[in-house]
Amino acid sequence: MSAACPVPSPCEAVVRAEGLSKTYHGAGLPTYAVRGVDLTVRQGEFVALTGPSGAGKSTLLHLIGGLQRPDSGRLWLDGQRVERCGAARWSVLRRRRIGVMLQFCNLVSHMTVADNIELPALLAGAPPRAAQERRATLVTELGLEGRERSMPGELSGGERQRAALARALVNDPAILLADEPTGTLGGRASREIQRLLSRLHQRGQTIVTVTHDAGLASGADRVVSLFDGRVTDDTRIGDTWREDGRPTRTGVAGVLRLRG
Repeated sequence: MSAACPVPSPCEAVVRAEGLSKTYHGAGLPTYAVRGVDLTVRQGEFVALTGPSGAGKSTLLHLIGGLQRPDSGRLWLDGQRVERCGAARWSVLRRRRIGVMLQFCNLVSHMTVADNIELPALLAGAPPRAAQERRATLVTELGLEGRERSMPGELSGGERQRAALARALVNDPAILLADEPTGTLGGRASREIQRLLSRLHQRGQTIVTVTHDAGLASGADRVVSLFDGRVTDDTRIGDTWREDGRPTRTGVAGVLRLRG
C-alpha cells in the first residue's frame, strides 16, 4: 500500500476541476459566473464554498454535479472525464455517484416522504425491497420516524431538509453536494443539519457545500472562498491525514472569517 499523501493528489480525487468557466448571456452584458476555477476534492473530505452572493459558489457546485455545463475547462469524477457527458449520462451519474441537496429541498410535493426518499434508488434500478430497507435506515438515522407517510407540505423546514438529505444519500453516493442546506432554517433546525452533516463526514462521506453559515463552514476540512467567479482563498482547517489517506479534523485553527 502506498504511503498517505500530505496534500490532495489527482489519483485520489473524487472530484477534480481544471479551468472551469461558465458565463450567462442575457439581455444585457454577459455575467461571468465562474472564471477558470481549479478545485480538487479528495475522498472523505468536507469542503465549504463561501463568499458573497453572486460570487459563483452555486454555479460551481452545479457544474460539479452536472446540473449545468461549463463553457470551458475539464472535470473528472472518480478519475473519469465527465464535462462532455450528455444529459442522459449525467442523470445516471447523479443517481449512482452524486447526492444533491438543494436549498429549497425540491421534494416531489404529491409524493410521501417515504416515496421521495426511495425514488432515486428505484430509478437507479434497486429492487423495491432494497429501496425500502435503505429508506428505513435513513429515516431512523435522520430522525424522521413517524413522518414516512407525511406529504412534504406537512413537514417543518428542518424535516423537509432532513428528508431531502435522506433522498440524496439513498444510493450511497461517492460525493454529497449541498447548496445552502441551512439557508432557509432557523437556529435549532440549522444546528441539526450541521450535526448530521458532521456525523456523515466522520463516517467518511465526501461533502462539498455552499454556505454563508459560519457554524456549518467551521465543521469542514477546507474553506474555499470565491469572489467574482474566482477562487481567492483555500484554507485547510483540519490538516492532519489518517494512514488510509483520508483527512481528519484537528480542530479549528484560529477564527473562521467568511467573506461576505
